[in-house]
Amino acid sequence: MGIGGVELLLVLLGVLVLFGGKKIPELARGLGKSIRAFKKAKNDPEGE
Repeated sequence: MGIGGVELLLVLLGVLVLFGGKKIPELARGLGKSIRAFKKAKNDPEGE
């Protein structure tokens, strides 16, 4: 019950329509920074 190729393609097309081609690199960059910050905070034992 995972995401297949067709579903993934539809989601990507939806994102492209909603945000446009110029905004996608900015969104991807922000998402990458957020993921890195989350992983760093998760692995940092002094953050508690």
